[in-house]
Amino acid sequence: MADYDFDVLIIGSGPGGYVAAIRAAQLGLKTACVESRETLGGTCLNVGCIPSKAMLHASELYDAAANGMMAKLGIKTSVELDLDTMHGQRLDAVKQLTGGIEFLFKKNKVEWIKGRAAFTGPDTVQVGERIIRARNIVIATGSSVTPLPGVTIDQQVVVDSTGALELPKVPKHMVVIGGGVIGLELGSVWRRLGAQVTCVEYLDQILPGFDGEIRKEANRIFKKQGITFRLSTKVTGVSVDGDKATLTVEPAAGGAAETIEADCVLVSIGRRPNTDGLALDKTGLAVNARGQIDIDHEFRTAVAGIWAIGDVVPGPMLAHKAEDEGIAVAENIAGLTGIVNHDVIPSVVYTWPEIAGVGLTEEAAKERGEVKVGKFPMAGNSRAKTNHEPDGFVKVIADAKTDRVLGVWAIASVAGTMIAEAALGMEFGATSEDIAYTCHAHPTHSEAIKEAAMAVRGKAIHV
Repeated sequence: MADYDFDVLIIGSGPGGYVAAIRAAQLGLKTACVESRETLGGTCLNVGCIPSKAMLHASELYDAAANGMMAKLGIKTSVELDLDTMHGQRLDAVKQLTGGIEFLFKKNKVEWIKGRAAFTGPDTVQVGERIIRARNIVIATGSSVTPLPGVTIDQQVVVDSTGALELPKVPKHMVVIGGGVIGLELGSVWRRLGAQVTCVEYLDQILPGFDGEIRKEANRIFKKQGITFRLSTKVTGVSVDGDKATLTVEPAAGGAAETIEADCVLVSIGRRPNTDGLALDKTGLAVNARGQIDIDHEFRTAVAGIWAIGDVVPGPMLAHKAEDEGIAVAENIAGLTGIVNHDVIPSVVYTWPEIAGVGLTEEAAKERGEVKVGKFPMAGNSRAKTNHEPDGFVKVIADAKTDRVLGVWAIASVAGTMIAEAALGMEFGATSEDIAYTCHAHPTHSEAIKEAAMAVRGKAIHV
């Protein structure tokens, strides 16, 4: 039998794939990565996490200058939106980071094979005219936007998350279909830049999967910022006439239909695994009912030598989850022990303020047994007060008997950074008392986590 071309072949160069490739190469394995985009980094770096954060940050600064926050601090400004330059800095951030991965590939001697891979057997794939045989193949093809049946995305009037990053002008009225993370982030960008934003959500509350109190408070904050919500409402049709769209909506429980006019519609109802075109049938693999590839604890699929990570496997579709799985799968292939604790995967919404959580919601924790909950408002936090950031709170959920922390949820300007402390504590099996009796620098936003942990046992000071 012919020799293998590579020890490891990764299909996809997103956060899971490129990290897996680099780690495998570090471990001495001959490694290649197949990627069809012109640049490395997958959805996250090219059209997802990174460019959206560039627009979020820029729009926050614009909002602070245009809507009086800077004036309250004694900084008088005359503000003009230069959307072309704002888009330019977004593209520059993407260029630098995707170029950085290409540099890391060269540094670690990872071969980038450009094109789309399709299996021709359990250990071979075809990319263009090239047939490649690898001892181990890792599927890391990520996910793509879930379409809304009957709605055509033209990237002009009806856009997905990619199109919403590249609008050439601020829409007068944007309707966001879906009250999840991506819709709220991108909707908030254009709301800050001057658009009227309406969010239509089929469920009775935004942010499915998040803690109930966090969802309600987030809804209240976004309403105060000017976003209109149509909850328990389903979209039954979208028609486009020139540069305008008409949405037909009706109550989710049934009832009379009505229409909403908009000049931009963002379809943001979720993402689905990318497995089309891989020819999985040539390997004997099949996807499950949700279109995912099932794996064991070590990221092995049902076919020996084929592994899978990231958005194509069960679990939250998050870049950092994929990165950790990329490291773990490479180490498992190399004969080491690669483990990801899927009970401690933080989630963050990069709105203003940020929303973050790790572990169980209060609802899920109560289903498992008795809990104690501690909460602390950001309005009582010194740093949040001096920064004029009073919205939000921190919530610590602990087991009533053992005091072990089961979940932490936060709404705060820097909640995404704060949640790392909670994740680290939970990884080490921390109790609420462990966090409460750990000295936190003053004045910092993170003191709110300490106070919430103190509140679990009724010891909070600044409430």
